[in-house]
Amino acid sequence: MTSMDMISRPDKLVADEAKAARPRDPLPRLLAQLTARAGEPAGVARAASRPWASALFQGRRHVVTLRLSGGDAPQRARRFCQGIEETEWTLPGQFVADISIDETRSDGDGEWIELSALTIEEW
Repeated sequence: MTSMDMISRPDKLVADEAKAARPRDPLPRLLAQLTARAGEPAGVARAASRPWASALFQGRRHVVTLRLSGGDAPQRARRFCQGIEETEWTLPGQFVADISIDETRSDGDGEWIELSALTIEEW
């Protein structure tokens, strides 16, 4: 016969299960870091996130469009794009497995940067 009482508060177990069952979308934290990298003034024009999975990993696929404005927007856009693949991102419980610039374009009001990222849940 085996007996084990390692849980001092059974009500805490239910709360932990509910918290663990919630999907963790790293998109808000990633957006904050992307806009910080872009510098001011910059904003998120579009952001979408959807679940992604392979045989061994699960995570989320993100598509983001940033708009940079101001007189120095072209220089900031170039700096933003330069080396983005090697950038370290801080996403608790997640890591950026892939990030790439899909498109950049200019208009009379600023620079537009569209990028894709894949975040993976850490085990």
